[in-house]
Amino acid sequence: MAVEPGYILATPCKNEEKSLPELAESIINQTITPNLWLIVNDNSTDNSAEILKDLETKYDWIHVFTSEGTKRDLSFHYAKVVRDGLSLSLDISSTEKIPFEYIGLIDADMVLEKNFFEKIMDRFEQDPHLGVASGSTAYFEANNLITEKGRDNLPIGGLRVWRRECFMETGGFPISYSADSVSNVLAVLHGWDTKKFEDIVGIQTRRTGSAEGLWKGYMTKGESDYYRDYHPLYATFKFVKYSLTSPFYIGIAYIEGYIKGVVKIRKKIDIPEVRQYYRKKHIEIGRYYAGKFKLKL
Repeated sequence: MAVEPGYILATPCKNEEKSLPELAESIINQTITPNLWLIVNDNSTDNSAEILKDLETKYDWIHVFTSEGTKRDLSFHYAKVVRDGLSLSLDISSTEKIPFEYIGLIDADMVLEKNFFEKIMDRFEQDPHLGVASGSTAYFEANNLITEKGRDNLPIGGLRVWRRECFMETGGFPISYSADSVSNVLAVLHGWDTKKFEDIVGIQTRRTGSAEGLWKGYMTKGESDYYRDYHPLYATFKFVKYSLTSPFYIGIAYIEGYIKGVVKIRKKIDIPEVRQYYRKKHIEIGRYYAGKFKLKL
């Protein structure tokens, strides 16, 4: 009988008392439970700490670490919390000799279908070139379940799994704006495939980027795209796209964030190969649309 592949899991948590019980139930009831689940309490000020303490007491494979958190921050602080959680998971696994082939990152506002990890690990087992994969997120709006759109080769942030070898080769979780996207690029640059599977679902308790309101979330997207050296024309395309998406003000929030990057942040990601990847990709996209509409660049 074949041995099931094992996985470890990390979750960042900041004031998630409403979401934690459902998330925990969905993890505990997985058809394949994690060998280790490390939850980073990012200095929550609600009842999250009490909920986490109860979970840690009941399950010996759940560990809780409290970080010196600040206000909720979707940029560098979030990336550092995730990196610290994943690094600590690796340390605990090494010390306690916990076996694993896969490393998961699940945000605290997710609820997973009960065979989420069984399904996603099976995709890895079928494809030895697959380095990073995620499920797809859906959220409820006016009692309607809406699936968030995205390309099938771009794993999303808080619902992802790495093959252990890929995670190590790419240096772990990067400290950056949109660190999940940078992680995808690093995987591709190291020769790994990346996938997002539409039929493996996590229900999000709120729309992506809305923890502090959609305006702040889309401003952060704009800042992130500047920091990762997105071409100005590509940023303009995204502004138009968001401006045609409800609620329509998110386009203005996005371009305000990008301009803030130009005027105030100025610094860009210090990984030259990642910047080159984005620039090359955006030039290719620009040429594609120029040809489609018979424009000259």
